Amino acid sequence: TSTETVLNETLKAFEQVIAIENEMEQLNTALNTRKDYESKAYYQIISRLNQLTEQYNLLEGENREALSEKVLLGLGFTPPEFNRPLNEFSGGWQMRVELAKILLKKPNLLLLDEPTNHLDIESIQWLEEFLKSYPGAIMLVSHDRRFLDSITNRTIEISLGKIHDYPVPYSQYILQREERREQQLAAKDNQQKEVAEIERFVERFRYKATKAKQVQSRIKRLEKMDAIEVDQTDNATLHFQFPPAPRSGKVVLHAENLSKAYHNKTVLKNIAFGIQKGEFIAFVGRNGEGKTTLARIIAENLPCTGTLKHGHQVKIGYFAQNQTERLNPRLTVFESMEETANQESHTKIRKILGAFLFSGDEIHKKVSVLSGGEKTRLSLARLLMEPVNLLVLDEPTNHLDMTSKDILKNALLQFDGTLIVVSHDRDFLQGLTDKVFEFKNQKIYQHIGDVNQFMEKRKFQTFRELEKENHTKQNNKKSSKEKNPYHKKKELEKKKRKLAKSVRQAEEKIEQLESEIREMDRIMKSPEKLLELDSPQEYFKTYEKKQKELENNMKEWEDHQLELEEFLSKE
Repeated sequence: TSTETVLNETLKAFEQVIAIENEMEQLNTALNTRKDYESKAYYQIISRLNQLTEQYNLLEGENREALSEKVLLGLGFTPPEFNRPLNEFSGGWQMRVELAKILLKKPNLLLLDEPTNHLDIESIQWLEEFLKSYPGAIMLVSHDRRFLDSITNRTIEISLGKIHDYPVPYSQYILQREERREQQLAAKDNQQKEVAEIERFVERFRYKATKAKQVQSRIKRLEKMDAIEVDQTDNATLHFQFPPAPRSGKVVLHAENLSKAYHNKTVLKNIAFGIQKGEFIAFVGRNGEGKTTLARIIAENLPCTGTLKHGHQVKIGYFAQNQTERLNPRLTVFESMEETANQESHTKIRKILGAFLFSGDEIHKKVSVLSGGEKTRLSLARLLMEPVNLLVLDEPTNHLDMTSKDILKNALLQFDGTLIVVSHDRDFLQGLTDKVFEFKNQKIYQHIGDVNQFMEKRKFQTFRELEKENHTKQNNKKSSKEKNPYHKKKELEKKKRKLAKSVRQAEEKIEQLESEIREMDRIMKSPEKLLELDSPQEYFKTYEKKQKELENNMKEWEDHQLELEEFLSKE
């Protein structure tokens, strides 16, 4: 690991610029010592110097430090971290520096293999925008569907030893692949009908002299006919669901004044939150803000200060960010499952492994020889060995292919317990969770809705902060008209009470609507109860109306909550 600072290590990307500078310095020294101003050699030095100066300017040599800082900021580093030694950072952050160096070199062809694996959502968004305007060609290996759709304009499928090229982004490729297979199947079906007709004709008239010419003609057609092949697809997919969750209390987790520090660095400071039974929550935020730390406090009782109470009969299933590294490499796949099995689940090991694509001799493979995807599948399979009612998943989609991620997401959507998921995969999180915990500046900020709603609100908040800054600048010019401090304080207290009341009223309305919708859901799941209704059609209309009303109230709550948080942060 490099002992250079983050910035100095990143500046190594400009090795060509540094080489040009060194040569320019040598040429300038030579010019200062020579007196043969009219000689050919002198003019050759000047010509070379001009050539290097032009090249130096094209490579933006003078701006290399500013360019490096811009890329480092985009990838999540803060200015104080620029001067810290690189070997103080984790492997994930060191990977970001390597990525920064590659981006700054601007090669004609950029090869990126899973570049989003070590990035948080904000850094992924920045990288997307950077790559959209990249001047060279990009070849990208990724399981992040949204990232691929945003950047690529061509998809190369590698399946069962064959390559298929589609001149479209990933989502369109999926559609075109299905259309192509349907066309191939239809063409093959037509060809088989045609072959059957020809064979019938040949069999019928083979021994008739008057038809000999036509029979020979059809036989030649059959010989020249190329059989239409249908693209084979890899149909091996996961197929599983989580066991029914054991009953737990209404309150699953409750924390007050929770703090955690590593050495001299505080990660979480006096946070408080509650998690109710049945909630699906996403932990998001920049790397290093405490998402994994809180997941470990919840699931592994990682020492901290403050209080964290687990609810009645809460049973936790935990998938750690480094879960695959925790597997014992000396065990076989089957033995690894036996580690977590109880007497009841022991008989189900083979069935569960089969659902995760481990069958036959594969269950006797050593963990040490498994690929990253296979280790992830094995780690997920181990979660099914015992029923739980609180799932804590930290980056569960790393190393999973698109299909496996979709199947995991569908299995989670059917899980009837409580879910906490730490993930940077926006496509995976979309529609999965109903609440977001944003980790920022040692605190947690709660947002109702899924990750898309959170990100839209983030954009709006950034815009509003900019407007507020401009408004503040204008108000500074009117400082002479400021109100009396006593009246100003009274007005602020009044505004705080009003905002808090608005939040409380919105929460009460949301709880009421959610209760009504749950009751309507219960009736709609029972065909007998639906038949008892006077007008099922009107019932469905009322249901849709309440859903829309809930959506509007959630948006209203978010706006009030955001305004209150901003107000309290300035007190």
